[in-house]
Amino acid sequence: MGMPRATAAAAADAARLEDAWAARVRANREQAERVREDEPRSDFYAPVSALFVADPRRTTEPALEALLRLARPEDTWLDVGAGAGRYALPLALHVARVIAVEPSVSMRNALRTGLAEHGIVNVRIVGEPWPGALEPLGPPPVADVALIAHVGYDIEAIGPFLDALEAATRRECVAMLTDRSPASVADPFWPLVHGEERVPLPALPELLEVLRARGRSPSVTRVPRPPRTFDSVEALAAFLRRQLFIAEDGEKGIRFRVALADRVAERDGGWTLADPPAGEIGIVTWHPR
Repeated sequence: MGMPRATAAAAADAARLEDAWAARVRANREQAERVREDEPRSDFYAPVSALFVADPRRTTEPALEALLRLARPEDTWLDVGAGAGRYALPLALHVARVIAVEPSVSMRNALRTGLAEHGIVNVRIVGEPWPGALEPLGPPPVADVALIAHVGYDIEAIGPFLDALEAATRRECVAMLTDRSPASVADPFWPLVHGEERVPLPALPELLEVLRARGRSPSVTRVPRPPRTFDSVEALAAFLRRQLFIAEDGEKGIRFRVALADRVAERDGGWTLADPPAGEIGIVTWHPR
């Protein structure tokens, strides 16, 4: 017998949305490759891993507070794309165990440094990309909760990525995403530097569409998206240049410096854009099948 008509229609809708997601990711990547002036790195995060380090005992981040409300003392959490441990480390202080999946060598080194500095011993680090990292973890499910925090925007095959995330968890999947990807902070400079608009990556609205089409019932908690601040204007400029893929001293780099001079502001002891991206962070939860 064939698939019921309603089920077939839902599957077709999910496939269409996943294809649209993949097309956006490819177009974004192809645009970057076309305009790129800087040399691509095997470890994209090597120069900026320190920017992702945060105090695990901080109490002033609404997104982290929302995550911790989901944690139980007996839990095992799987943090896919854990980075330098911005969320893996504070979670480890509240749950029994954290499995941190992070393919970047520089990010894993920063994560290990954070573990040592804060005396945290209940984090297992897995240095492989997702979803390939699931197999070495053993028979699924491997965790009570699976988390992706600002991960997924540039994942082309979002369907298999989510399939593995759901297979890995017993109770709940959690995704923390913004209305527009974090890299969009550099979008206003694209027309000034490259003469064209940036192709946007999929983000929170598209994830919700995909989940609903896949038959899930996601819940969303929205929290403020504070502007990212940097220790200096040069640190802010270096971050933006990476998102623009330009060399520091080229013609585009000069146009960028001129444009940036009128667009920076000092705030809360750091430097940020005077007109930072608007929007919120969404904490999405759903139950796997």
